[in-house]
Amino acid sequence: MVEGTPEASRLNRLRQMWDEGRTALGVIATIPSVQVVQALAQTPLDFIVIDMEHGAIDAGAAHAMIVATSGTRLVPLVRIAASTGWHAKLPLDLGAMGICFPMTTQIQDAQTAARSVRYPPNGDRFWGPFYASMRYGLSMREYQDMADKEVLAIGTVEHIDSLATINEVVATRGLDLLFIGPGDLATSMGLGGRSDHPEVQAAMMALETAILGSSVHLGGVALSADRVSQMMARGYKALIVGFDWSLLQKGVVSVTGGALR
Repeated sequence: MVEGTPEASRLNRLRQMWDEGRTALGVIATIPSVQVVQALAQTPLDFIVIDMEHGAIDAGAAHAMIVATSGTRLVPLVRIAASTGWHAKLPLDLGAMGICFPMTTQIQDAQTAARSVRYPPNGDRFWGPFYASMRYGLSMREYQDMADKEVLAIGTVEHIDSLATINEVVATRGLDLLFIGPGDLATSMGLGGRSDHPEVQAAMMALETAILGSSVHLGGVALSADRVSQMMARGYKALIVGFDWSLLQKGVVSVTGGALR
């Protein structure tokens, strides 16, 4: 590991931030672009979620995007398409510092997330970190010795059924972070993604309370500066502040004042 790089004090600076009681801010990247990652890495953002669930990103693009975070403050996370260890394996070996598992509704989902990112005897991840070790300037042995303590197991509670199981989910050993997914939560309630609906807001508050009462860090979505401040004050430790595509659109609107049609 090169002295003086962002990784020099700890492999995963998100863990360091949380140890210090700070909130990490990030974006979701759906565009398969090294250049977009490089541009975002020049901002104060702390992490990027490379979206292999809803984005047009394959393994080759994900690898290039992970490599593009090298030497920057940006921690590369990957959102996978299904909550299985099989889906998590390749992004981990390409250098993802955490895996975001969708639909973490049952305790079995949380257990799969926690075990998929860790090597035996702590989990079910198997050997092959050829490119992960290169991303962090380590030998494969050094990487494997550090990975279990640094790589994040991240779940997403985004279905109304999570209300009945959230206390079991947050008690799962090895689960590091839970994002509350407002769009899918609203959709699961038959409300078509309307996350501002009072019933959705009530469900989110119940999930928030349960997560805050556990050892799992709380994550969410905050699409304005005021919302970021409010959610930080409530105890959120990871906040998504936008998507690459939405930030591009907002940038154009802010420059043109909406004059273009």
